Amino acid sequence: MNRLRCRACGPLFAALGGLGFTAGAGAADCDPRFANSPQFVAADCTFRNGPNPDLPGQRGSWDIWKRFLLEKKVGTVPEDPIPVRTLTRAALDSLDVTANHVIRLGHSSHLLKLRGTFWLIDPVFGPRASPLTWAGPKRFHEPPLALADLPPIDGLVLSHDHYDHLDEPTITGLLGKVKRYFVPLGVGARLRAMGVAADRIEEYDWWQSGKHGEVELVAAPAQHFSGRSLFDRNKTLWASWLLRSGGESIFYSGDSGYFPGFAEIGKRLGPFDIALMENGAYDSYWPAVHMRPEETVKAFRDLGARTLYLVHNSTFDLAFHGWREPLEKVAALAEQQGLQLATPEIGEVLTVGKPRVNTRWWEGLK
Repeated sequence: MNRLRCRACGPLFAALGGLGFTAGAGAADCDPRFANSPQFVAADCTFRNGPNPDLPGQRGSWDIWKRFLLEKKVGTVPEDPIPVRTLTRAALDSLDVTANHVIRLGHSSHLLKLRGTFWLIDPVFGPRASPLTWAGPKRFHEPPLALADLPPIDGLVLSHDHYDHLDEPTITGLLGKVKRYFVPLGVGARLRAMGVAADRIEEYDWWQSGKHGEVELVAAPAQHFSGRSLFDRNKTLWASWLLRSGGESIFYSGDSGYFPGFAEIGKRLGPFDIALMENGAYDSYWPAVHMRPEETVKAFRDLGARTLYLVHNSTFDLAFHGWREPLEKVAALAEQQGLQLATPEIGEVLTVGKPRVNTRWWEGLK
């Protein structure tokens, strides 16, 4: 495809790479390991969401693609620089080893220091959320530290296989630096294809749990989908995650539309000290797979968590809402409802259970 003539590549790969809108599933042989999963459909070797009687309708893939091709976006990319707090290895090493720390790297990517051990959630250090290096959603800001400057990683957690969560340049750049990978069913094959040793990967179905060192993990439901090409829709599972360290619990929603599962997760796995909740890339065309701001707040209340921490915004242009809108709307709702909100700057360190002053860093930026 000629680069100069591909005027539509950016919008198209925003849909493919960030939102994962793809065609039907391919005809690959079923992996027998998935047969016992309640989420697995053997007839076409795909995974499905749980039951949701209130599941909103979604526009067809062609309608969505046409919108990305034809509709002009306004205010979806910041004109002013996004504030980034530079991280150093010395600063990371100096963080209290008796506490749990959450460090925002951008979008849904986070570095955790859990009582002395370093973990990554959905790390994306590459320049684009795309299968291409020259087209697709481009970062608004640089990561707060370089990939090469990361400390050795005890565990790496993935929520699903979309390009804005599973980034091949990041995975290959971390080869040999990560002890264990924790992923939903089927995502292990993605990692093996990127060079990760099979004996370092653990694949989880919903509600399955495990432990690595002192950290406990549980894969939990989410309402989303998967795919990295035109022919592999829902060939891998998607999940939310619980990480428990030293008596403190961190919940990560991954990508999800609003569904009754949040209340069930709260009952079965809570209480949570902090919930990292999706807040961005929503749209009336795809209401089932990403939460609107009021749904993010509702899901947080269903969980019964103490602190609402917003993710999935401020790094990539993946939808049609203004780039500040997700933050502005949830911040207003949180203030109205008296919720404890965390909207950290990129590179900011949040220590779980430690008092902090939250700021609306986006205010005043264009």
